Amino acid sequence: MGANERGVCIGNEAVWTKEPVVECDALLGMDLVRLALERASSAQEAVQVITELLARYGQGGSCMEQPEPFTYHNTFLLCDRLEAYVLETAGPYWAAERITEGARNISNQLSVVKPWKEHPQLRSHAMAQGWWDGEGEFNFSAVYSLEKQPVRMEAAKKRYKAGQELLQKIEGKITVESMMEILRDKNSGICMDSVRHRTTASMVSVLPRCPDSPCIHLLTATPDPSRSVFKPFVFNFVVSQVPWVLSPIFGDRDPIRQNPRFQTQVDRRHELYIHHERVLETSEVTQDAEQRLHVKQRELEDENIHLVKKLLEKNETHDSIELTDLFLKSVEKELLLYRGETV
Repeated sequence: MGANERGVCIGNEAVWTKEPVVECDALLGMDLVRLALERASSAQEAVQVITELLARYGQGGSCMEQPEPFTYHNTFLLCDRLEAYVLETAGPYWAAERITEGARNISNQLSVVKPWKEHPQLRSHAMAQGWWDGEGEFNFSAVYSLEKQPVRMEAAKKRYKAGQELLQKIEGKITVESMMEILRDKNSGICMDSVRHRTTASMVSVLPRCPDSPCIHLLTATPDPSRSVFKPFVFNFVVSQVPWVLSPIFGDRDPIRQNPRFQTQVDRRHELYIHHERVLETSEVTQDAEQRLHVKQRELEDENIHLVKKLLEKNETHDSIELTDLFLKSVEKELLLYRGETV
């Protein structure tokens, strides 16, 4: 997931369809997110960037740093200040939905029914494979979804349905806080916290329709949002780099640069990640310690949300809030908390 300085935001999920995945080197979903954010000035343009890259380079390759490849195709949720789209893929084929009302979510499965735009051979390919007879209305999700779903897809269905229900409850009154609450929901499986899979990081973006108001992105930069602090980031003319959330660079020793790849592993955790992980482990010793940490984290987050609201006030001049170091200072305060120093 990510955002750019033009107010374009993209989220990405893995998906498995009737179209087989390939292990050869191609573009990962994360590559497509990064490249679209680099090149697109709107959500609609981001859809075009991704689909053109799919046609030229394809998608595939291992998505985990392990000798045994783990491959999948991708779905995307894309938005800007004015528009939003869902783009779903199956190999080189794709279907896009333009969201015109309500709220929308994705979760490891195809969900586009009537495409707004689609790959030119999407339907003819389905007919050639015997997945669709060409009669009646074309339903992309039904035609391209696996008839026998893997076990992991059952959990995805539950997450998708729960996400829909949670969004419906707050439709028309969505706030930063209510979106954070959804991302922290463990009963639904949206907030994952297991040995194999966990929510690596979370992001909530506020994209005002008024171009004079800044887009604000609240980022955890740490796993498990239920035990993390959302911190505000704003693209400004000058933005301070934050060394504590940069992963280490390994140069030629990086397993991705060696052949065969990923035969060894390196520690890619950044400094905030490491301190966050340690303090969570320490706090789990007693319930009181865990609660004290939770209270302090929420105090920091409340300060951050207060800043966000000030930035969005029409009568507030942005000069009174230093945007250049906004995210840096928030990370710095969180690190001081985890190190046991005075905040």
